[in-house]
Amino acid sequence: MNSFWKNKHVLITGHTGFKGSWLTIWLTKLGAKVIGFSNSIPTDPSLYELSGINSDITSVVGDIRDLPALQNTLSEYKPEIIFHLAAQSLVKNSYADPVETYSTNVMGAVNLFESVRQSDDVSVIVNVTSDKCYENRETLRGYVETDVLGGHDPYSNSKACSELITSSFRSSFFKNGSPKKNLASARAGNIIGGGDWSENRLIPDIIKSLYHDLPLVIRNPNGVRPWQHVLDPLHGYLILAEKLWDGEAKFSEAWNFGPDLDSLKPVSWIVEKISDYLDNPIKWNKSEQTFHETGVLSLDCTKAKSELNWNPKLRLTDSIKWTVDWYREFYAKSDMRKVTEQQIADFASL
Repeated sequence: MNSFWKNKHVLITGHTGFKGSWLTIWLTKLGAKVIGFSNSIPTDPSLYELSGINSDITSVVGDIRDLPALQNTLSEYKPEIIFHLAAQSLVKNSYADPVETYSTNVMGAVNLFESVRQSDDVSVIVNVTSDKCYENRETLRGYVETDVLGGHDPYSNSKACSELITSSFRSSFFKNGSPKKNLASARAGNIIGGGDWSENRLIPDIIKSLYHDLPLVIRNPNGVRPWQHVLDPLHGYLILAEKLWDGEAKFSEAWNFGPDLDSLKPVSWIVEKISDYLDNPIKWNKSEQTFHETGVLSLDCTKAKSELNWNPKLRLTDSIKWTVDWYREFYAKSDMRKVTEQQIADFASL
């Protein structure tokens, strides 16, 4: 993997977000020439700012809904590989502002793919959507890539729309284009890890509660999710991009990157495990649920395991430990670039 990425020109949309920051740091560490495209730094604190990674990449301030801005970025910096992570990524926010959610997650994808269609430089595109893109049947059976797309809430539904757009552009423009462009989508589970400060998300809420003595309110304590450390799906995205670069058409499809079944746990279980690990009882209250949210969600990742030779490396208990350790270092005022890069190195060595 190290030699493949050296000096590759890689565009990451949403590079200032939680997952985008981890991917930016990892690819920079691998020697890639990273171009980031984002309209803002979404949280304070921010892993992107804490790491100082901005000084090692080309960062473009732009909105994914702005087609000319995207076209100009591709024309100027000529990326060979694109990871599309820019999104409105919170279920609760999608209820508050469905227009922003759809315009960002749907038209953002259209604008990016249209920019790619007009570019002679891009060879590989990985569109990162969500495990919530499936029509949810509230079953423990893991969804496979060929299951029906859907989504009850605007966020989930917008990600299903993004998947349909991906399929359409791939079939209409990229399969027989000249030069050929290989486009795939990646659907990951509930991501945890250090550096996530998003509002209304479980791990950041727990950390804020513990370190700032704030009340912890949980929306859906019985909700069952496929929890995984951020590095596991990112590892899948990197493997997928390499396969797409080799040009085999069979990889230009949708892919699930989720944890093994023993990582399928309710929200309350995660809270208890973090409490046990810190030896610090966490008191929480259940909020009044005012909007629909999936009760059970699981992914079947047989395809990625068999065809990409990808497997999750971290057990859920390790994922929790790594996550809590990262935040401990943050509150100890450690060098968070070094802490983050060390976790990446530890992960790569597994």
